[in-house]
Amino acid sequence: MSVHGPAPFAPSAPLKLFNSLTRQLEEFQPVHAGEARVYSCGPTVYNYPHIGNMRAYVFADILGRTLSFKGLKLTHVINITDVGHLTDDADDGEDKMEKMARAQAQSIWDIAQHYTQAYWEDVKALNIRQPARWTIATEYVPQMIAFAEKIAARHCYELDSGLYFDVSTVADYGRLARAQTEDGEGRIEAVEGKRNAADFAIWRKTPPGEKRQMEWDSPWGKGAPGWHLECSVMSGEVLGFPFDIHTGGIDHREIHHPNEIAQNQAFCCTNGLDLPANSGARVWMHNNFLVERSGKMSKSSGEFLRLQLLIDKGYSPLAYRLMCLQAHYRSELEFSWEGLSAALTRLKRMLIAVGQLKERAGEGGAQPGPRFTPFLERFDAAVSDDLNTPVALTVFEEVLALKKVDTSEKLAALAAMDAVLGLGLLSLDRKALRLKPKGVEIAETEIEAALEARKAARADKDFARSDALRDDLAAKGVEVMDGDPLGWEWKLV
Repeated sequence: MSVHGPAPFAPSAPLKLFNSLTRQLEEFQPVHAGEARVYSCGPTVYNYPHIGNMRAYVFADILGRTLSFKGLKLTHVINITDVGHLTDDADDGEDKMEKMARAQAQSIWDIAQHYTQAYWEDVKALNIRQPARWTIATEYVPQMIAFAEKIAARHCYELDSGLYFDVSTVADYGRLARAQTEDGEGRIEAVEGKRNAADFAIWRKTPPGEKRQMEWDSPWGKGAPGWHLECSVMSGEVLGFPFDIHTGGIDHREIHHPNEIAQNQAFCCTNGLDLPANSGARVWMHNNFLVERSGKMSKSSGEFLRLQLLIDKGYSPLAYRLMCLQAHYRSELEFSWEGLSAALTRLKRMLIAVGQLKERAGEGGAQPGPRFTPFLERFDAAVSDDLNTPVALTVFEEVLALKKVDTSEKLAALAAMDAVLGLGLLSLDRKALRLKPKGVEIAETEIEAALEARKAARADKDFARSDALRDDLAAKGVEVMDGDPLGWEWKLV
């Protein structure tokens, strides 16, 4: 059904975003009029992403959708780190990619391809929009070497292990993290010869007598770029300095992003960070952690919480997306199976209501009429208030509950809101939320046939047959939900 027309709602609330660099809400003013250029730190493709990793991309997607809602031309870039990220985010240890390749006895290129594809599948499953560009780190190595050459004389020094950035050569190093604490410095690699504890490698030499699967010639010998260098180069190459917004998880705020900023200052020959654009981006935004009390968020624990595990247990990935939207991106979000079940129930309620509207609505285009303007204004105010999705969701549900209004106009208002929320409710099929847990073999057609037979038995007051059909379904992993207020009728367990 079409929901377009000649006079769409025009969002007018000023967009205010929390800038981690200044620690305050700021009204968004694009670097280039009418445009928004955004860079998001992407995954290191040495393993499957866990659901905490994916929260960062749900957040970045909401940001991008909000910028589009505001009428800005969005250019969003997400990188794929397939080289250079060490086992410790604090610039220590061995390359994660090389380590996984050895562990699985596979080519590092095959490892990168497999886990990149897995990440892209999770992106699609969570209804995250495709960025304008995926930048693959290994495709930008010549630009990384050129970047390092430009800053080396004034800002770097060479040791046996590589080329290191001297953080004392730029003003306000660590301001994003509000300076390194003693504990923070304890997380930084101790390398003999480093001038400052926080100095970091921008090029790592291959040790004598070793050969890496990924290595390149450089003025400092064979080796590979550092993780921090990669993001500076790819963001600057595609978006240009300064660009509008740089996003990432809050864990990046302490070391990775301060190091990016230092490199950007060196490359752009900018001074201190009192002017945020000197950092390379006008606004730095970070989502908070997803907390899971059982300890299954760590990839080192073996079986960890990844999106496929949720699917294997019969949960739609969109229930997890909704769970993320129910909390503000800067708040910690606690994951639990009970919380995920509640989000799935909420999603089902929304989908049922939208489905009923679609059945009643006629064909043809429509726009939200004046009756819906106050709701759209409140929705606009919510997402403009640093992406306040919990409030935006309640406004969406208020519109969903409105009675005695034009159905087509109501659907148009909901569509405008869902374009930001990204739940896909106007195109989602009810069956998409009913997933088979892993190991359940019964076909959906068999379930529906058994339920029809059970309805007939109950109508005939043949309760023995009705109970037998229910028990047979239960033995096959299907719970019949008699009296379910949602009318969902059954679920797989």
